[in-house]
Amino acid sequence: MSEHRFLRALRREPVDTTPVWIMRQAGRYLPEYRATRARAGSFLALAKTPELACEVTLQPLARFDLDAAILFSDILTVPDAMGLGLHFVEGEGPKFARPLRSAADIERLGVPDPHAELRYVTDAVRLIRRELHERVPLIGFSGSPWTLACYMIEGEGSSSFARAKAMMWNEPAALHRLLSINARAVAAYLLAQVEAGAQALQVFDTWGGMLSPDAFREFSQRYLHEVVALVKADERVRDVPLILFSKGANGHLEGLADSGCDALGVDWTITLDEARRRVGARVALQGNLDPATLHAAPGAIRAEVERTLRSFGRGPGHVFNLGHGITPDIDPAHVAALVDAVHELGATG
Repeated sequence: MSEHRFLRALRREPVDTTPVWIMRQAGRYLPEYRATRARAGSFLALAKTPELACEVTLQPLARFDLDAAILFSDILTVPDAMGLGLHFVEGEGPKFARPLRSAADIERLGVPDPHAELRYVTDAVRLIRRELHERVPLIGFSGSPWTLACYMIEGEGSSSFARAKAMMWNEPAALHRLLSINARAVAAYLLAQVEAGAQALQVFDTWGGMLSPDAFREFSQRYLHEVVALVKADERVRDVPLILFSKGANGHLEGLADSGCDALGVDWTITLDEARRRVGARVALQGNLDPATLHAAPGAIRAEVERTLRSFGRGPGHVFNLGHGITPDIDPAHVAALVDAVHELGATG
């Protein structure tokens, strides 16, 4: 399995064709996912039942020739394990019953034991690895310290996360305390996933791009560096590839590459040739097709795949992906067209 093209590409080694996987590849655009979700009764029941999480993780691989599976879970499992009371409201998304609104709230937090409070995740990882039969590698993941903090402070999703930003300005010491706890929790969680069988890792910094440059460096990038350092310090998992994906943070590619990560995910608002020029051979690159491209006809999808591959250019170190997650309104046939085009055209790229 160490010779699989996905892992080779993350190590910037030659591959037979460009590997591809898709963020949110197990999700609502698949009718079989919707059926399993209905059987589970709720999103959290689906995520917290290892057998069902395994089932939906494997569903896209039955349809598409993908080069990796990604654990089906949610980035908010970590704050849920800290006792914040995660629940989902239909049509509104995730909410916390006990959001963090003060320094005192933060002081009561601790780093959860991933082998106890998050055992349903590690059990799912073990089951998925067994059911994959080494067909493709399994990716484990977590939200970033800053992205988790946004939800933990706001108590729900937001277009601005104004409460999190207010804490950044009004109580920076409290926010740094929270981010330090989150960094240690994320690292422990990722290590536990590797111990259970994950063969690559990705950290999703979904809301890093909403910060000003100085704030990004202080409140997001600093703690991404800390997570990478903590994970890479463990000799048992030092060689497991780690991908950082900070959406909207293209101005910080050099600083992110300095973290010691193995790859950077990039969104569609930068060309791969520019990203590659800026980070050099320090890291592999993952991305970066606009997810909305999957609304186009298969011929147009193929043309955009070719353009993306051409932008990266020749040489190793590219994993094809969307620049963010696939949306629920996509025709699965268009995903098949994307995957097939990447493998066909990537063989000559």
